Amino acid sequence: MLVIRMARAGTKKRPFYHIVVADSRSPRDGRFIERIGHFNPLLPKDKTERLALDLDKVKDWMKKGAQPSDRVTRFLDAAGIMKREKRNNPQKAIPRKERKAQEEAKKAEAGAPKADKAPAAKAEEKPAEAAAT
Repeated sequence: MLVIRMARAGTKKRPFYHIVVADSRSPRDGRFIERIGHFNPLLPKDKTERLALDLDKVKDWMKKGAQPSDRVTRFLDAAGIMKREKRNNPQKAIPRKERKAQEEAKKAEAGAPKADKAPAAKAEEKPAEAAAT
């Protein structure tokens, strides 16, 4: 299966990406079939040198069955070649089980009136004082 993806180049902490057509089984920075553009994330978004794509080659490879990665799909959506559907992960907002249990416990404590808790705390202190005397 052919993919259009980014291959990292550049040095440590200075990323630069080549946009390539590659076999999906080849490594990210490994063998590729053709280089069709580049992306420099260090440049400001308004610079034209930040992203360069040969759109004719992209269209040709997509006709041959190449599937763009998510990031490349964003670039193609901005260029108007293809439409990227917005992702929705409703599971992301659900907290873990432990966190959920803690939140339920806090809600249960918050539901009880605070006036009842204060005298109960004082009532517990009085027997301790009486036992000490």
